[in-house]
Amino acid sequence: MNKYLVTGGAGFIGSSLCKELLKQGKQVVVIDNFCDFYVPRIKENNIKEFEGNPNFKIYKKDIRDRKSIRQVFEKNDIEIVIHLAAMAGVRPSIENPILYQEVNCIGTQNILEEMKEQGIKNLVLASSSSVYGNCKQTPFKEDMNVDFAISPYAATKKANEVMAHVYHKLYGMNVMVLRFFTVYGPKQRPDLAINKFTRLMLENKEIPMYGDGSTARDYTYIDDIVDGIIKSCEYIQKNDNVYEIINLGNSRPIPLKQMINTIENALGVYAKIKQLPMQPGDVNITYADISKAKELIGYEPKTPFEEGIKKFVNWYKKY
Repeated sequence: MNKYLVTGGAGFIGSSLCKELLKQGKQVVVIDNFCDFYVPRIKENNIKEFEGNPNFKIYKKDIRDRKSIRQVFEKNDIEIVIHLAAMAGVRPSIENPILYQEVNCIGTQNILEEMKEQGIKNLVLASSSSVYGNCKQTPFKEDMNVDFAISPYAATKKANEVMAHVYHKLYGMNVMVLRFFTVYGPKQRPDLAINKFTRLMLENKEIPMYGDGSTARDYTYIDDIVDGIIKSCEYIQKNDNVYEIINLGNSRPIPLKQMINTIENALGVYAKIKQLPMQPGDVNITYADISKAKELIGYEPKTPFEEGIKKFVNWYKKY
C-alpha cells in the first residue's frame, strides 16, 4: 500500500490533507514539531479525529533534527513525501530571519538527504505565491523571474525550489513544486487575516487594515488546495523524470476591502476598521495563472470566495 509522509501534517493544510488521504484508504505518517508559532493545542485538535486510525502515525519531531528524522524514514516504508513543514508568515520572518533559514532551508535539505539515503523518488514540495514578490505583470506565471524576493520567508521558499531541483538532477527525484496562493477555510491558522478579522468582528473590536484596502489576494479554499496536492501526487507516481512548478490558486484576486465586506455579510456585523500604513514585505497583489496546473494535473478550483467564507464562518462559530 502507498505510504505517504506528510511533514507539518498537524497544521491547517497538513491535517486537511491527511483527512482526505485517510478517507481514500492511504497510509499516512506525519512529522510535526507542534511549535508555539500559534497555540499547539490547535494542532493537537486538528489531528484528534485520526487517533486510533490504524493507517495513521504521528511523530513529534523537528525537521532540523536530522537524526530523529532519519529514524522516521528508517521505520516506515515511505513511497511519497509531501513536505509542508515550514516556519510560515512574511512579517514574522522579517523579525527572525535566522530561524526561517534554519527551519525552511536546513530542515528541507534534511528531508531531501533522507529521501536520497532511502531511495525515495517522489516529492511534493510546498512553496508560496510570496516568491513572486511585487512582479509587475499579472497574473503570475510559473516561468516568470522570481529572483527578487522582498521577505526572508519568500527567499527561503525560492531557495527550497532551487535545492529540490539539485536533487532532481543529481539523484533522479520526481519533484512537484506547488506555489500556494493564500489558503483559507476551516482550521485556518489564527494569525491569518480571515480568521483574525472574524474573531475581532465577533468581539466588536477594531480590525487592522494595512494600506487603503486596495491590496488584493488570490484566496484559495482549502478543499481546492488539498485536491491539487493529491492530483500532484498522482502525477509524479505515474510519470518519471519530473521537475515541475505549478501555481495552486483561485485565479481571482479579492481586494482587502471586499474581503472585509464578505466577512461582514457572512457574520451579519459591521467591521470597525483601523487604517494603518502598509507593512514591510507585503505585496500589492497575488494573482495566479493556473493554466499550467489545469493542463498538467487537471486542477480545477471549485469554491467561490463568498461560499468559502460562509463555510469558514460556520466552522468558526461551531468550534
